[in-house]
Amino acid sequence: MDTLAYKPNLDDVLARLRSLYRRQAQDRVFAKLAVPCAALDQFQREYAEGYCDYPDPSARIEFWDRLLAERAAVEDDSVPLAYLSELDQGLYGGLLGGDVQFMAHPDNGWISSMVAPLLDDWSQFDQLRFDRSHPWFERYLRQLGTFIEGAAGKFAISHFILIDGLNFVFELVGATKTYLSLDERPELVRRAIDFAFELNVAIQETFFERVPAVRGGTASNMVQWVPGRIVSESVDPFHMTSVDYFEAWGREPVERILGRFEGGVLHIHGNGRHLLEAVSTVRGLKAIFLGDDKGFPEAFEVLDELAARTGDVPLVVQVDFRRFAEELQEHRLPGGVLYKVSGAPDIDTANRCMERVRAYRV
Repeated sequence: MDTLAYKPNLDDVLARLRSLYRRQAQDRVFAKLAVPCAALDQFQREYAEGYCDYPDPSARIEFWDRLLAERAAVEDDSVPLAYLSELDQGLYGGLLGGDVQFMAHPDNGWISSMVAPLLDDWSQFDQLRFDRSHPWFERYLRQLGTFIEGAAGKFAISHFILIDGLNFVFELVGATKTYLSLDERPELVRRAIDFAFELNVAIQETFFERVPAVRGGTASNMVQWVPGRIVSESVDPFHMTSVDYFEAWGREPVERILGRFEGGVLHIHGNGRHLLEAVSTVRGLKAIFLGDDKGFPEAFEVLDELAARTGDVPLVVQVDFRRFAEELQEHRLPGGVLYKVSGAPDIDTANRCMERVRAYRV
């Protein structure tokens, strides 16, 4: 895909992002700025937070179209993209017979999905089969097709999260049984991880075969755009374990699937920051999204410390507009970071801010 109608300055944005994710921009800063949006206001009127039904994909791509059209005049470092939030977790368990539940998130316009644990116990593991004729795979293909058609020429379609490694074992038996099984049934955990690898490769290969690349790169809800066929990985199960458990059970599966494609991006929640030194050395890692969670300092507030622990790995952090503009003015922003800024008052203000962002040097 050479052009996107909803990003007139696409050439400049991709050149900047390319330098960031090739680790050539430690002296610069990058920003995505959120502005008021009527499409999101409408979503919030239509959906209360909580469980809902699977939505019509046509209505969902219309939502993304309206939202991204409103943002087209924002001259920031974002790439306009739609996210397949409906499939972001539930697809994997749904393909194996799980009961998929959908949840609305009015703050960002997502409708996400999850499943309850699939197995009563490990004795049922050998009954699992992945079948491309399964109704959930057909639903996946239909929604992909609807999004591809609706986005054509205007905006991109983001990759979506992997559910592999221990994340997949969570889907099978739940979190508590997963942790116990690492000691009690390690051979079955390893078999489940291998099963998950094949399932995730099939799902992600289907995505990359059908979704047009953007100038040879992957649109990403986590990091906006990265050169190559890049997957979105999660190490959430290790947020509640020691680094040793990550080294024993997490590193190899992560590096295996990142190596199967052309690398990947990771997100780390507030309770997983003890993993930063370890995950920063994962082969194929392109960037880390630092999430904020209750009970932990916001990543932006401790960014100097976190950046020192991750070396030259590009980071993505969240911050409100007032705080970002203040630190930008005072020249206190660490470089090599994409700042995801909420609450810009309007497009003109956002664009004036971006003039300072582009001129900024550490």
